[in-house]
Amino acid sequence: MEEYGTIVIYDIPNDRIRTQISEACLDYGLERVQWSAFTGRLSRNKREELFLRLKAVLGENPGKILVQPVCEKDLKTARSVENTRGDEEATETTQIPPQ
Repeated sequence: MEEYGTIVIYDIPNDRIRTQISEACLDYGLERVQWSAFTGRLSRNKREELFLRLKAVLGENPGKILVQPVCEKDLKTARSVENTRGDEEATETTQIPPQ
Protein backbone atom coordinates (compact mmCIF):
# COMPACT_ATOMS: atom_id res chain seq x y z
CA MET A 1 0.00 0.00 0.00
CA GLU A 2 1.39 3.39 -0.99
CA GLU A 3 2.42 5.73 1.82
CA TYR A 4 2.06 9.50 1.75
CA GLY A 5 3.56 12.26 3.80
CA THR A 6 1.34 13.13 6.73
CA ILE A 7 1.40 16.08 9.10
CA VAL A 8 -0.53 16.02 12.36
CA ILE A 9 -0.90 19.24 14.34
CA TYR A 10 -3.12 19.91 17.31
CA ASP A 11 -4.05 22.49 19.91
CA ILE A 12 -5.47 20.84 23.02
CA PRO A 13 -5.54 22.54 26.44
CA ASN A 14 -5.97 19.36 28.52
CA ASP A 15 -2.58 17.83 29.43
CA ARG A 16 -3.86 14.26 29.73
CA ILE A 17 -5.61 14.33 26.35
CA ARG A 18 -2.65 16.06 24.70
CA THR A 19 -0.37 13.30 26.00
CA GLN A 20 -2.71 10.60 24.66
CA ILE A 21 -2.74 12.32 21.26
CA SER A 22 1.06 12.45 21.12
CA GLU A 23 1.31 8.80 22.19
CA ALA A 24 -1.09 7.80 19.39
CA CYS A 25 1.05 9.66 16.84
CA LEU A 26 4.14 7.85 18.12
CA ASP A 27 2.27 4.52 17.95
CA TYR A 28 1.78 5.14 14.23
CA GLY A 29 5.48 5.79 13.72
CA LEU A 30 5.25 9.54 13.33
CA GLU A 31 8.12 11.77 14.41
CA ARG A 32 7.62 14.77 16.69
CA VAL A 33 8.71 17.99 14.96
CA GLN A 34 7.17 20.46 17.43
CA TRP A 35 5.52 20.08 20.82
CA SER A 36 2.15 19.59 19.12
CA ALA A 37 3.17 18.54 15.62
CA PHE A 38 4.16 15.21 14.10
CA THR A 39 5.17 14.12 10.63
CA GLY A 40 5.84 10.89 8.80
CA ARG A 41 4.52 8.58 6.13
CA LEU A 42 1.24 6.71 6.39
CA SER A 43 -0.97 4.84 3.97
CA ARG A 44 -4.41 6.29 3.35
CA ASN A 45 -5.96 3.58 5.56
CA LYS A 46 -3.50 4.15 8.41
CA ARG A 47 -4.04 7.91 8.19
CA GLU A 48 -7.81 7.45 8.45
CA GLU A 49 -7.37 4.95 11.29
CA LEU A 50 -5.15 7.43 13.16
CA PHE A 51 -7.64 10.25 12.58
CA LEU A 52 -10.48 8.17 14.04
CA ARG A 53 -8.34 7.28 17.05
CA LEU A 54 -7.41 10.92 17.66
CA LYS A 55 -11.03 11.99 17.28
CA ALA A 56 -12.08 9.38 19.86
CA VAL A 57 -9.39 10.52 22.30
CA LEU A 58 -10.47 14.16 21.96
CA GLY A 59 -14.13 13.23 22.38
CA GLU A 60 -16.23 16.24 23.38
CA ASN A 61 -13.29 18.05 25.01
CA PRO A 62 -12.08 21.40 23.68
CA GLY A 63 -9.34 21.19 21.10
CA LYS A 64 -8.50 21.03 17.43
CA ILE A 65 -6.65 18.34 15.46
CA LEU A 66 -5.51 18.49 11.84
CA VAL A 67 -4.34 15.39 9.97
CA GLN A 68 -3.00 16.65 6.64
CA PRO A 69 -1.75 14.47 3.78
CA VAL A 70 1.17 15.93 1.82
CA CYS A 71 1.86 15.05 -1.83
CA GLU A 72 5.27 13.86 -3.03
CA LYS A 73 5.92 17.08 -4.94
CA ASP A 74 5.51 19.13 -1.77
CA LEU A 75 7.54 16.65 0.27
CA LYS A 76 10.46 17.15 -2.09
CA THR A 77 10.40 20.91 -1.52
CA ALA A 78 9.75 20.86 2.25
CA ARG A 79 12.45 22.54 4.31
CA SER A 80 13.08 22.92 8.00
CA VAL A 81 15.79 24.19 10.29
CA GLU A 82 16.50 23.02 13.82
CA ASN A 83 18.69 24.66 16.42
CA THR A 84 19.27 22.76 19.61
CA ARG A 85 20.12 24.54 22.80
CA GLY A 86 23.75 25.56 22.90
CA ASP A 87 24.49 24.59 19.29
CA GLU A 88 26.17 27.15 17.13
CA GLU A 89 25.15 25.36 13.96
CA ALA A 90 21.71 24.75 12.55
CA THR A 91 20.67 21.44 11.08
CA GLU A 92 18.69 21.86 7.88
CA THR A 93 16.63 19.11 6.30
CA THR A 94 14.90 19.20 2.96
CA GLN A 95 12.37 16.37 3.16
CA ILE A 96 10.20 14.42 5.52
CA PRO A 97 12.38 11.38 6.15
CA PRO A 98 11.10 8.08 4.73
CA GLN A 99 9.76 5.60 7.28
